[in-house]
Amino acid sequence: MPKFDYDLFVIGAGSGGVRASRVAAAHGAKVAVAEEYRVGGTCVIRGCVPKKMLVYGAQFAEDLEDARQFGWEVGECRFNWVRLRDHVLADVDRLNGLYRQTLENHDVRIINERAELTGEHEITLAGGEVVTAAHILIATGAHPHVPDFPGHELGITSNEAFHLDAIPRRVLIAGAGYIANEFAGIFHQFGAKVTLINRSDQLLRGYDESLRDRLLQISLTKGIQFRFNAEFRSIEKTEAGCLRVSMTNHEDMEVDCVMFATGRLPNTRGLGLDHIGVETSDKGAVKVDRFSKTNIDHIYAVGDVTDRVQLTPVAIREGQAFADTIFGNKPTSVVHDCIPSAVFSHPPLASVGLTEAEARQQLGSIRVFQSDFRPMKHVVAGRQERGLYKMICEGDSERVVGLHMIGPEAPEIMQGAAVAVKAGLSKADFDATVAIHPTMAEELVLMK
Repeated sequence: MPKFDYDLFVIGAGSGGVRASRVAAAHGAKVAVAEEYRVGGTCVIRGCVPKKMLVYGAQFAEDLEDARQFGWEVGECRFNWVRLRDHVLADVDRLNGLYRQTLENHDVRIINERAELTGEHEITLAGGEVVTAAHILIATGAHPHVPDFPGHELGITSNEAFHLDAIPRRVLIAGAGYIANEFAGIFHQFGAKVTLINRSDQLLRGYDESLRDRLLQISLTKGIQFRFNAEFRSIEKTEAGCLRVSMTNHEDMEVDCVMFATGRLPNTRGLGLDHIGVETSDKGAVKVDRFSKTNIDHIYAVGDVTDRVQLTPVAIREGQAFADTIFGNKPTSVVHDCIPSAVFSHPPLASVGLTEAEARQQLGSIRVFQSDFRPMKHVVAGRQERGLYKMICEGDSERVVGLHMIGPEAPEIMQGAAVAVKAGLSKADFDATVAIHPTMAEELVLMK
């Protein structure tokens, strides 16, 4: 039997790669992981974790304003972006250290170099070292897509947003997905004039239409502007130092920052996949089966690089399932349906299961229950902003097949409710549950 340097070599130390490395090592495997940047991946270093910290910081803009209605004498408040930025980046450093420590505690070798597949079982590191492994896991994640047009290099992506020297006075965000809407809320709450530009006339494709419409209405009321059915022609830097943006179907505009949030592409370039015959999609995603195996028996891939469901918890489960399958003698696959998700916009929204349109198309006969309400906190604060909860049920059985909500703390409420949807409970099960009053979550068991 061939002798290899490692039982498992992982390329990429993000959420999926770290989980797979740790669990495989716990099962007794000799593991090494190569990471060219920092341990933790997109989520920890430049994604969900630091972004959520910015969301928390942004929420204080309205909370401090509302506090006066609750009797607090709040003086003039000023926002210090640099202080928040540095605190967030310091916590990213802390988490990076904890992730490294976790791997080291499990005797996983961390190699801070880029790695490339140069043979079926062979990996060549940027420094020249060549190693071999019985199994190879590709967990290299994805990167922001930047459209190609004159002047695109003058824009930034979410990667750079965490390192800005100051909050731009005027920001143009390209895209209408979750990253675009989240940063639109963040920049707006920090005092920037925000405009979203999108090629179509829809926000958050894939989410229920009622939630998308409600977020658009609320965003417009807050002062966020939208330019739909628009594509970039060019970006030019003016003598005054700002950016002049030309686009289709709309007049030119001048801003201080353009941020691209137009999707994410798998990180497969330069990995040597073509050299050894690993199959990829037209977008560069690694093709895998339900056990995350590629067309080559000993090579696997998990996380965003496979472009199945680009969510951190999904990558973690895929990494766990891979390690349990190969090294734990426990064949496990991840079921990629009924996955809850959230958009940390202002206000946030959350969703699990089928949208109303999807349910009508797939099931035919359905029943839809809704609760359109004004949160108690908003009533006292004098805000007109309304929450919306929506339950989609199969027609005859009234089994809950979709749950969608927008409003304060929607993602926190959804996590528990998603268990009920995943378990296949019915509207009657929700109705039979006594409400916790007064809460927003009680609307889940009171919907008509």
